[in-house]
Amino acid sequence: MKIKIFTILTVLFVISNTFAQSNLNDYKYVIVPKKYEFLKEANQYRLNELTKFLFNKYGFETLMEGDNYPDELIKNRCLALKSDVIKDSGLFKTKLNVELKDCNDQIVYTTQTGESREKEYSKAYNEALRDAFKSFETINYNYVPKKNDAVAEAKDETNNTAEAAQEIQQLKEELQALKAKKEAEVELEAPKMEVPKTEVVQKETIQAPVKTETPKVAQPEASVSDVLYAQAIDNGFQLVDSSPKVVYKIKKTSLENVFLVEGLNGTLLNKDGQWILEYYENGTLKQRSLNIKF
Repeated sequence: MKIKIFTILTVLFVISNTFAQSNLNDYKYVIVPKKYEFLKEANQYRLNELTKFLFNKYGFETLMEGDNYPDELIKNRCLALKSDVIKDSGLFKTKLNVELKDCNDQIVYTTQTGESREKEYSKAYNEALRDAFKSFETINYNYVPKKNDAVAEAKDETNNTAEAAQEIQQLKEELQALKAKKEAEVELEAPKMEVPKTEVVQKETIQAPVKTETPKVAQPEASVSDVLYAQAIDNGFQLVDSSPKVVYKIKKTSLENVFLVEGLNGTLLNKDGQWILEYYENGTLKQRSLNIKF
């Protein structure tokens, strides 16, 4: 009889863990609050920090409440579970449970009760919380995107690809227009030769010197002396000075050594080993030499 009861309990335990794993694997993030209701202060006894540490330990991507959330989480809050620690009343023991709720405040998972007989609160809460987290040892959490989420990500990727192609086409058209404009300016500024004038003075011919005007070529503005350091970001780099302060953000294009400058109607390209920033200001094309360290 005892063997049968033990077998049934074992089966129920396996089924429960399998179901819990399946549910938890649907969620990518866990959000930890800054304060628990049974405590008077935020992060009292550093219990909230410990909660985040333990979730990370068991493979979850954990965020503190109020952090800068990833874009995908801002768009879809249901990618995250909200965690909470519940204190159970006990006369001689400190008892804690970890609870996880979805975006609709439905409980998805609750751990076993963690216990501690320590009398000092800081030690008791720490020990009881670690004991409760032992439930995750058998879960083997691993995030698996839902089908709808995967489709949404694929659509976002397609949209990003289309936008990038559109930007590249626009850049090519701007470069072609810029090239045509420069060629037209060179033709208009071609050197003009003065007609030599001669005067007859006492049967001597004096020929006026021929003057040649040097064609005016637009020169780049003064080079930036400060070094800008390139730091990789999504689809490009951000250029920071020694402060450090972000001076420019540049996006990659299909052309090697040619970038789009974010927030500025211009491009950054490498000419003969020198990085040149070209942009329009009040209808006038300007150039600036940048000293960049990649």
